[in-house]
This record gives sequence, C-alpha cells and structure tokens, in this order.
Amino acid sequence: MRRTPAAVAALPLALIGVMAVSTASQAGDSSTGPAKRLVFDVVFSPFTAVATNNVRDPNAPFSLGDEILFHDQLFVNGRSVGDSVGSCVVVALAPEALANCTGVFRLARGDVAAQFVAVQGPTPKDVAVTGGTGTFRNVGGDGSLVEFGDGTGKLTLNLIGFASRG
Repeated sequence: MRRTPAAVAALPLALIGVMAVSTASQAGDSSTGPAKRLVFDVVFSPFTAVATNNVRDPNAPFSLGDEILFHDQLFVNGRSVGDSVGSCVVVALAPEALANCTGVFRLARGDVAAQFVAVQGPTPKDVAVTGGTGTFRNVGGDGSLVEFGDGTGKLTLNLIGFASRG
C-alpha cells in the first residue's frame, strides 16, 4: 500500500530500538511505575498485500478484508535492536482507505504489543500500546509512527508500567 496511490499507506510499524528513556515518576498514582519513552529508527519491509476478498473491483488495488503483512527492522543509533511483525486488514475504501493494524515489536528484553489505524498518506499514525512480555509485561501507553516516504521511518512509544495486582 505504501507504494500504491490508493493504498492504505504507511502501515508497517517498526518499533525497536532507542530506549531514550525519560523516566518520570507518577506522583500520587501508586498503580503505575515510571514512564519510559522508546524511540526507534524503522526500516520497512517490502510492501506485501494478500488479496483475501474474492469479490474484487478490477480497477481498485484493494478490496475490503485484504491484508497487508509486515516484518520491519528496528534500529537505535544504526544498531539493530529488534523487529516488528504484524498485519493490517483493509476495513474501508472510501472516502479514504483505512486499515486496522496489530503488531508485535520484538526487543531483547521482551515484546511490546500494539494496535493502530493506517491511513493513506504521510500522516503520523497514532499507536496504542496494549501490553507486552518480559520487561514489558505490565505496560500500556501510546505512541506515534512516522513514515518518511523512502522506506524508513521513526517510531516513538510512551510506555507506562502498571503495577502487578494480586
């Protein structure tokens, strides 16, 4: 889709990398731990779309239900720190193409799970962090994915660690 004008564009999320950790205490809220900001340089995988809808408009690049798959590489200061894998399902074609995306960012100290909506064009994608494993076991938060248009981008995650309960 990134390479198709009518495409959902800028779908893949590549998140790994720079733990530009800015620690801020959550004063007055004992349910959360310190906040952390992670920033990654992303190299997007080649665009891969799977035509899953048998009812197709021959003049349109996508149909409802088609999937976009990604396996992107994450870097910090030029060093590989992980990858991201995921998929996006095309859910609307007009007035603009939209896709519902889920992804997992595989890092050395655990995985971070996320969801986002991909829209056509260079608009930054808002990311919802939905959980994780390992070091990221009790995280939530949000972030942003920006595509630069040359196969690279930047992912910023603002993580909030939730305290374990029970």
